[in-house]
Amino acid sequence: MQKIVPCLWFDGNGEDALKFYTAIFPNSRVTDKLLWGDTNPKLKGSLLTATFELEGQEFMVINGGPQYKFTPAISMYLKCETQAEVDNYWNKLLEGGGQPVQCGWLTDRYGVSWQIVPTGMIQMFQDKDPAKAARAMQAMMTMVKLDIAAVKKAFDGA
Repeated sequence: MQKIVPCLWFDGNGEDALKFYTAIFPNSRVTDKLLWGDTNPKLKGSLLTATFELEGQEFMVINGGPQYKFTPAISMYLKCETQAEVDNYWNKLLEGGGQPVQCGWLTDRYGVSWQIVPTGMIQMFQDKDPAKAARAMQAMMTMVKLDIAAVKKAFDGA
């Protein structure tokens, strides 16, 4: 059992977000739902909270109201092995009104920030040769969606 579970606060569209995220990730499932009952007759029968898993990571959704909004201060860091995986998640998370940001970051249609990060690129940034690592970092800093081949080319000095 996961002891610490991130809780995502939504303003009435938590069920839509739940469907959106579980449709994107193949290894996902909704594990629990709690609907509003008689304590809030106006919202009775609509989603109050739900727990779900994405790639083995448990999350919670709450329809808490308009008091809080997402900021990039907290983001989902999504590790990808290939450019095809980067492209797939990038495109799906932008569907329906998401916004690309910079350096592999995007904000989805719900305002949640994501970092779509190729794991091999991180290894280039951590290389023992500071010149190679700097070239890779410099290339990445010019990108919106990350391009593994272009960063590798810069890393190699080509």
